[in-house]
Parts: sequence; C-alpha cells; structure tokens
Amino acid sequence: MKPSLSKYARGRLFLWKGQIGMSMNDDLTSIQDQVREGVAKALTPEALEELRVQILGRKGSLTQVMHQMGKLDPEERPIMGKMANDVRTQVVAAIEKRKIEITKEVLQSRFAAESTDVTLPGRVKPLGTEHLISQIREEIEDIFCGMGYTVEDGPFVETTYYNFTALNAPEDHPSRSSKDTFYVVDNAPEGKEQHVLGESDVLLRTQTSGVQVHVMENRKPPIYMICPGTVFRPDTADANHLPQFTQVEGLVVDEGITFGDLKGTLDYFTREIFGKDRATRYRPHFFPFTEPSCEVDVSCGVCGGKGCRFCKGTGWLEILGCGMVDPNVFRYCGIDPEKYTGFAFGIGVERVAALRYDLPDLRMLMTGDKRFLSQF
Repeated sequence: MKPSLSKYARGRLFLWKGQIGMSMNDDLTSIQDQVREGVAKALTPEALEELRVQILGRKGSLTQVMHQMGKLDPEERPIMGKMANDVRTQVVAAIEKRKIEITKEVLQSRFAAESTDVTLPGRVKPLGTEHLISQIREEIEDIFCGMGYTVEDGPFVETTYYNFTALNAPEDHPSRSSKDTFYVVDNAPEGKEQHVLGESDVLLRTQTSGVQVHVMENRKPPIYMICPGTVFRPDTADANHLPQFTQVEGLVVDEGITFGDLKGTLDYFTREIFGKDRATRYRPHFFPFTEPSCEVDVSCGVCGGKGCRFCKGTGWLEILGCGMVDPNVFRYCGIDPEKYTGFAFGIGVERVAALRYDLPDLRMLMTGDKRFLSQF
C-alpha cells in the first residue's frame, strides 16, 4: 500500500502538475526576490512607498497573482492561496521593517547635522534698557518726591487759556504765534477766546505749566508739585532743538515762601542731578509767569568752571528758568496773592542729558540707535 500524501504534499503535486499553478508559484518566488532587492536598495520612505504600490497596489504584481486564483483547480486553490497570503505578509513586514530603519537613519543623520553641544553656554539675548530720557525723568521725579513733592499730569491738547492766558502771557506775546505753537482747528461755535493774532484756541501744549493751573484751580494750598511730560513746538530739529521734547516744571504755593526757598530747592536739585561739586548762579531774566524771574546756570563739569569749548569759555551752562509766581497767576486760579506766595521752575530733560553726558547733538537721543543708547 502506498503511503498517503498530506494535504500540503498533494498540493505540491498539483502545483507541479498544473501549468497555471507552476506559473503562479514562479511569480510568487519572483515577487519575493523583487521585494528583497527593492527593500535593500530603498533609501527613502518615498522609494518604499513606490515599491509597495508595485507589489500590493491595485495593479501590483501580487494583486495580479491573487486575481488568477479563480483559474486554479479547486484542490490547488487553498495551497496557492496560503502561499500568496504568506508572501503578502512577508512583503508588508519587510517594507514596514525597512521603513522603521529608514526613519531612524534619517533622524540620526539630522541629529548629526544639527548636533548641539549641550554643555556649551546658551545664547544670551540682549536685554533692552530704559531710554536715557526716561531714566533722567524718573531720577528728577525721585529727587523731588524725596522732598515731599507730588507728580502731576495733564492733557497734551490744551486751550490758549491754560497754556498762555492763565499764565499771564499777553495776547500779543510772540509765543502765541503759529511760528512757536502747534495750533489745532477748533470747531466749537461759541465761547471762543478772541486773539490779537487770530489763531485757534486749541493747541498742542508748548509747556507743562498748564498742569500747574489745573492743579491750582482744583486744590487748595499748600501745593508742592512737579509736572513732567512731553511738549511740542514747531522748531526745526538741530543740535540744540527738537520739535518734541520732555519738560519738567515745578510749583510751590504756600504761606511765607521766599526766593531763598527757591534758591535752596534748586541748589539741592542741581547738586543731586549733576554732582555735589557743581556750583550754581542765578541771572535775572523775564518770564510772564513769574516775577522776579531768573535763569539758572551750573558750573561746567568738563573744565570745572575754568572755561572750555563746551561751555564756550564761560565756565557756566544754562540749565533752567525759574522765579516767584506772579500774583496775577494766583488771581486767575482763585488763590489769594496777599496770603500765599510761591515759586515755579522749568527744566528740559533732554538738556539735562546733553549737559550731563556731554552730548554734542540732541538728535542722538531720538535715533533709537542701540549702540548709543546702551551706554547709559
């Protein structure tokens, strides 16, 4: 009796006996070789995807083999089907394995190209600094706050009343001209103040003195205040002038205030802002807001008061204007000039910066050049 053949062995006999089965068997072997060679050569995920489509796609070689199953004898189909499924499983596994390997290789090459020594110090980003004008403004505020003054603020857009009239400036004063003031068109139909020069009664403030008037109208003495802020004038920007700059004005209103109080206050301020060794002098001057009025000079820090090119040989540098508040100003604000006296002063922050650091041109403060500003 002949030994019986297993199902797989019988399938092998059928494969070798049937022409279609033999052809499909050869095709499967060829596909395995093609996949083995293609996987070895593939260096990118795109190449692997192209190989997968060639083998497993709708028109792929393995898909074509599967479509021929119907032509096999019923006894051959299970054997060939199992072989085809095994090949498909092997193809998918080989492509997936190679895909993982390629991904690792790509990451490794990227890491090598972008390698970073984690022991190196980090890149420090440059930090911004407060602008020199802001620094000096805050320093001035600190000095006067230390003497008990308050810091007040007011609107940039003012009326001629607060910017000129209430400060005792006559209607024909040159400062009211459009050559010295930025006027804004005012469309209010009634209540306009009449001017000799015929300008609008709304303007960009040329000084922060208007804040002092607002404070005096709304607060009873004693008043000890400063009002720092931006002011505007139609000046052409040059080494000594800017159309927009920062001004700090101060006001004291109390009983028994004298010129000695003014001098003591400003002497202390100049020593704090410029140095303990700096001297001051007071020269008579005229301001509508004050009477008597003075301009204050500080001794030159470059030559020590001996005279040099920076101070034009005088040994002195002008820094601010000041004086005793004119009684007419008190009357505009409803304060009794017989009971109260006071003094006022005004100083340009940009000028302090120029004198303190020997800046040859005020426009340097407006350029935004970090190389310059980072020095302070």
